[in-house]
Amino acid sequence: MTPPTPSAAAPLEATDEDVEKSITSPAPKANESKSPGQLAWRRFKRDRTGVISACVVIFFFAIGILAPVIAKLYGKDPYTTYGMNIPGLLNEFNFPVKPNGGIDSEFWFGLEPQLGRDVFTFLLYGIRNSLMIAAAAALLTTLIGVVVGVTAGYLGGKTDYLVGRLIDILLAFPQTLFFIAFWPVVLAIFVSPEDNTPVWLTVTSLILVMTAFGWASIARLLRGEVLALREREFVEAAKVTGASPARIIFKEILPNLWTPILIQSTLLLPAYVTAEAGLAFLGVGLTNPTPDWGVMIQNGAKVYQDDITFMLFPGLSMVIFVVAFNLLGDSVRDALDPKTKR
Repeated sequence: MTPPTPSAAAPLEATDEDVEKSITSPAPKANESKSPGQLAWRRFKRDRTGVISACVVIFFFAIGILAPVIAKLYGKDPYTTYGMNIPGLLNEFNFPVKPNGGIDSEFWFGLEPQLGRDVFTFLLYGIRNSLMIAAAAALLTTLIGVVVGVTAGYLGGKTDYLVGRLIDILLAFPQTLFFIAFWPVVLAIFVSPEDNTPVWLTVTSLILVMTAFGWASIARLLRGEVLALREREFVEAAKVTGASPARIIFKEILPNLWTPILIQSTLLLPAYVTAEAGLAFLGVGLTNPTPDWGVMIQNGAKVYQDDITFMLFPGLSMVIFVVAFNLLGDSVRDALDPKTKR
C-alpha cells in the first residue's frame, strides 16, 4: 500500500483545524454580543467591594423609606418624651438612669438626655430626612448641571464664555459660608423672623440653596466633554445629514455622557449628606424637634463628655453610609470605564 501523499493529508489537517475553531469560537462571540451595560454589570458583580457597598447603601435607603413601619412595629416614635413621661428613666440631672445611655430591651439605642426621646426611632427618621434632602438636591444638581454643561459646550461662542465665567465664580465661593449666609435670607423672603419656620419650607430652602451652589462642578465637566464630542466624526455626519441640534444632543452626544453623569451623581449624594448634617450641626438647617443626622450629632456633642453613646449611633451610621456610597461610586466608575480601574 502506498503511503498518502502530503497533498492528500493537507485537506484533512485543515478540516481538523476548522472543526477545532468552530468548537472554541462561540465563547468570544458570546462576549462580543453583550451590550456595554451588560458588560459593565458583569464587571460590577465581580467587584466584591462594590457589591457589599451597594448592599449597605440599599439597606440605609430601605431603613429611610420604611422608617414609619419600623417605628410602628417597634412601638415608639421620635417625638414622645418618654423620659419625662415615665418615672424612673431619667435621674435628677435628666440623664438616663441605666448605663450606656439607657440601652435595654425596651429602648434599643437608649434615651436622649434632657427630653428622654427614643434614640432608635429618632435615628430612623433622621436617616429618612437626611437622605431625602440629599437625594433631592443631588437629582436637581445633576439635572441643572447636565442642561447647562451640554448647552454651553454645544453652542460655544458667547454662551460658552458667559456660562464658563459664571461657573468660575460659583466654584470660587466658599460654599459652607454661603450656605450659612444665604439660607436665612431665603427663609426671610417667605417667613418673618418672628414666626416659626415650617419644616417643609426649611427642607425646600436647603435643597434650593445646595442646588444653586452645587451644579457648577458637573456642568464644567460635561462642558469639556461636549466640546470634545462635537468635533467627532459621528456628530459631523449627523450635521451633514440635516439632523436638528436637539436630535444631535439627545441621540449622539448624551449617550456618550452617561458614564461621567452617573459617576458625578454618585459622588454628589454623600457630599450633600455630610453638608446637610454639617449645616444642621451649626444650627442652619433642620432643628429640634425634627429628626436629622446633624441634629442628633449636635445634641450628642452637648453631653458627649458624660456619655459618648449619644454621639456613637448617629456618627457611626453616617460614617458607614458615606464610606459605602463613596466605595460604590468608585466601583461604578471602574465597571463603566475599565481603563480607570485601580
